[in-house]
Amino acid sequence: MTLLRSRMAQCVFTACALTAITFPCAVNAQSTNTESKGPEPRGPETSETIYLSNVTGQNDLNDIQTALRNNFTRIRIYGVATQYAITVRGTAEELQGVKKMVAELDRPKKIYRVTYNVSDVENGKRTNTKHYSLIVTSGGKTILKQGNRVPLVTGMTGDNAAAASQNSQIQYVDVGLNIDANIEGTALRTKVEQSAITDERAGVTAPDPVIRQTMLEGTSSLTSGRPVVLGSLDVPGTTRREEIEVVTETLTP
Repeated sequence: MTLLRSRMAQCVFTACALTAITFPCAVNAQSTNTESKGPEPRGPETSETIYLSNVTGQNDLNDIQTALRNNFTRIRIYGVATQYAITVRGTAEELQGVKKMVAELDRPKKIYRVTYNVSDVENGKRTNTKHYSLIVTSGGKTILKQGNRVPLVTGMTGDNAAAASQNSQIQYVDVGLNIDANIEGTALRTKVEQSAITDERAGVTAPDPVIRQTMLEGTSSLTSGRPVVLGSLDVPGTTRREEIEVVTETLTP
């Protein structure tokens, strides 16, 4: 009986020893299989310059560069702002992917004709309507200015009137109509500013003219062919109102 127990204990000890010996081997095998592989070898790299045909500003160039860097993290990209171009260095496969993305991003911009109608309204009737047309590119800005430059005396030096007139300091002020049109996506941003010289006079040392200014600034949706009233304002000293309307037309698809 004692001999049987001794053999059983010896078998249990041997089984435990075998388990202790084989278990580290399994762990080592598993760790070997799960080791991370190194980066795949890259092919030969070449450089190529891609010229952008429809970029009209620095923002457009920056947007395309950002999109390329976010999608192709292993290549080198350099922008050439003076040429509206991008120089890329990478493998042949990566360059093909870059060209494809550039073709998708560098698309022709839409061109619009924006017409502003400025009308005098009295007793509900429009009179004396003036039309101003501008060509605006999507993502761009067009400015129209019409008027005169009025000299204003800002200072005089001298002991008498003759000397003062010869040493007058004059500053010129633009008077007339200014229109700024900016299209971003489906939104038209407009700023209309009008100024005129009144019959009033101000100033202590010189009869400086009083300039009346009105400004309208806002954003509207692009509605091709449909007139949109941006706003209206009362003309001081009269019973008239001035109404500003805009009509947009798409010139390119």
